[in-house]
Amino acid sequence: MTHADDTSRLPTYFISHGGGPWPWMRKEMGPTYDQLAAALADMPRQIGRTPDAILMVSAHWEAPVFTVQGNPRPPMIYDYGGFPAHTYEVRYDAPGSPELARRVQSLLAAAGLPAAIDPERGFDHGMFSPMKAMYPDAGVPVVQLSLRRGLDPAEHLALGRALAPLRDENVLIVGSGLSYHNLRNFGPQAHGVSKAFGDWLDDTAVQSAPQERVQRLQDWAAAPSARMAHPREEHLIPLMVVVGAAEQEPGERIYHEDAFMGGLVVSSYRFGAAAS
Repeated sequence: MTHADDTSRLPTYFISHGGGPWPWMRKEMGPTYDQLAAALADMPRQIGRTPDAILMVSAHWEAPVFTVQGNPRPPMIYDYGGFPAHTYEVRYDAPGSPELARRVQSLLAAAGLPAAIDPERGFDHGMFSPMKAMYPDAGVPVVQLSLRRGLDPAEHLALGRALAPLRDENVLIVGSGLSYHNLRNFGPQAHGVSKAFGDWLDDTAVQSAPQERVQRLQDWAAAPSARMAHPREEHLIPLMVVVGAAEQEPGERIYHEDAFMGGLVVSSYRFGAAAS
């Protein structure tokens, strides 16, 4: 069944995706992820309808050129270590969409961005962990899109601009990373640096005018505590993609914790309006 507003433009999202296979670790983790889970589970309500597909840009896939997942039935990639044995058997059996993969490749080609299709690539935990909270029945097709090695902010903003037409085609664009990602400085002692960077990120994503927002993101490494928050920026770069795809539209913080994992400031953002 279609809705009267099915032609309206979908927002884009940058989500903090948490650590490893957390949705399958309630017994081990207790309430640690309850706030994140609730924020992710609320996204379908904000969207107001079921997307035809989701294009997921995960921090956990980099390639020499932008590469699209073309596998119609992607397998699982257990790209984490040190977790309980049962988490290496979890399943999130969403279908892929070779049709969407070809559409993405053509959009990028039209924008002068070389793109490849990987017919074998599976789902990594940057996709399946948040998707388990967002769409637990795995009924929505998902296609992953890689970052490009070098992690150039301007290039990933341009990637987002090229992908923007998908928002009018009932495809949800999600950037999956973490607003703070320094595994060597985690927990209460990291509160100050994560807050300093998080405050800058809020100001950039939510308060800045479109042109200023783009400029600040391109210059993100000059932000307060930037390299303490992201010694390597692969978990931040998905934000560039979703901002590029909603360049002129306002941002809103949809998830925020001041003491995640004992002290981290972490957030997620939506760009573009929620359904009324």
